[in-house]
Order: sequence, then C-alpha cells, then structure tokens
Amino acid sequence: MFELPIRRVMEKRNYIVAPPETTVSKASEMMEKKNVGAVMVVKEERLVGIFTERDAVFRVIARGRDARTTQLAEVMTTEPRTLDPNKSFGYALLMMHENGFRHVPVIENGKPIGIVSSRNAMDPDLEEFVSEAQRRKHIKEIG
Repeated sequence: MFELPIRRVMEKRNYIVAPPETTVSKASEMMEKKNVGAVMVVKEERLVGIFTERDAVFRVIARGRDARTTQLAEVMTTEPRTLDPNKSFGYALLMMHENGFRHVPVIENGKPIGIVSSRNAMDPDLEEFVSEAQRRKHIKEIG
C-alpha cells in the first residue's frame, strides 16, 4: 500500500473546498456533513490555505473567537505543503509524520484534485467498518 501513488489512495470525492471568506461555522458544518477533518481553501481555483479540525480547536475555540463571524482566511494555515498525485503514499505518510500534520492537499497542474490524510493508511476494510460505525452513531444521535 505504501508504494501506491497518492492518486490511488487519496480522497477524491470526499474533500471540501471553500473560499477564504467562508466562516468557520459554515466550514465546520461542511466538514461534519462530509465527515472529513479539513477544508482546502481555494481562491480563483488555486489553493491558498487549509483549515483543519485542529485549527478550529487551537485558533478559534481556544482563543475565544466567534465561529459565526471568523473567516477561514483569518485562521487557516497559509501556503500549506502539498503533494503531487504521482508521489508514493509512503512518502506522504512520512511527510505528515515529520511535519506533525494529518492532511495534505494533492495538487495537479496548480489545482487541488484531492486530499490525502493519515486516515487513508487504515486498511480499507477497517476504514469501511469505522465509517459505518460513525454513520450508525450519527443516525442514533439525530434519531
């Protein structure tokens, strides 16, 4: 699995892009709906930042900011590290480990095409199991 190109492992459909003026509250709602931990912040089809669940905790909640009025541009990580879709998944995992982050945008021809996360390292069957368990928990909570 670690030798596979990122293109084959990344989350292609289950990623979110939002403009920099999106509020943290709106971005968080989008993340919850798609069950993802990051939003790629895009302006004119170019990646300008990334906003993660850790940013929400450390840069918004811990600092007493209002998620309904704080824009992603104010609290996102600017100029995030990115990956080419043809790099190996092992390379991506090593980069995440060495730099202490869990999500990396995947860029091709200057445009974001997906995101790779440390969660992708989970065995596909286990990942499906975890996803189903989370879906059932969510249904139970709202039902």
